[in-house]
Amino acid sequence: MFLISKKVSLRCGGILLLLFLMTISEPTFGQGDGSRPTPKEALSIKAPNPVAYLHSVAFKNTLDFGAPNGSAYFLNIIPIIPMTVGGWDVVNRPSIPIIDVPGFTSGSPEIPVGTPGDGAFGLGDINYTAYLSPSKEETVDWGIGPSITFPTAADDQLGSDKWSAGPAAAFFYMRNPWVFVLQGRQLWSFAGDSDRPDVNQLVLQPIIMYGLGNNWALVTDMVIVSNWNANSDNRWTVPLGGGLSKFFFLGNQPLMARLDAYYNIERPVGAPDWSMNFMVRFFFPR
Repeated sequence: MFLISKKVSLRCGGILLLLFLMTISEPTFGQGDGSRPTPKEALSIKAPNPVAYLHSVAFKNTLDFGAPNGSAYFLNIIPIIPMTVGGWDVVNRPSIPIIDVPGFTSGSPEIPVGTPGDGAFGLGDINYTAYLSPSKEETVDWGIGPSITFPTAADDQLGSDKWSAGPAAAFFYMRNPWVFVLQGRQLWSFAGDSDRPDVNQLVLQPIIMYGLGNNWALVTDMVIVSNWNANSDNRWTVPLGGGLSKFFFLGNQPLMARLDAYYNIERPVGAPDWSMNFMVRFFFPR
């Protein structure tokens, strides 16, 4: 009980710290008095674009609640490393999950097919996605490329124990004060432990942002998951909800922070009723 309460306290403390930083930060976007954006404003405009040429590292924390076996915790560390090859941008997006599950869990992108057990904590399966994009930094932007998941999980309950790969795509459109983003990938397993279920997973991530001024925005970021190998009653995880995001500077360090919550209106057996996310993304412009 002490360890559980300590984990909850640390996570709640992180949320309070995030809200505090979002409140005291320096305002940027919308403060310029000319028609052309300042360098800070230009950076804030590019920040939501998943295929923009921006070096960054995101830390996305997800707390799941209401599952039959109890709450679960996911920390995804996502360094974004763009490079230019032959006039095209290649945006490299590895995702490194640290997972704490109490037992069997389902419906998450990180664990395509849950495994019964007494709970586990550690590294999950690492996913790598690369977007090939013409990236002209206009109001419409897009990228396509491969996505592959490696069986790096420290425990059977934390991953699929399968090599999986498939196509991925991202789309970005901005019409002030609206931003629309759609990311998605389809993965099929092709190697790994033959005793584990095959992976046939679709992940769609539609994001809608509405600017409120002073770099605050309303945001919904629904991670929709389908396990095509499951029966129709246990195939989909569909969340509904949203929250707030803010782009700001701490000194010279640009950040984007977000806090949001979702209720799963469709979910498989073993999935949580609802979840809460808090994310901080550090940008390193060149």
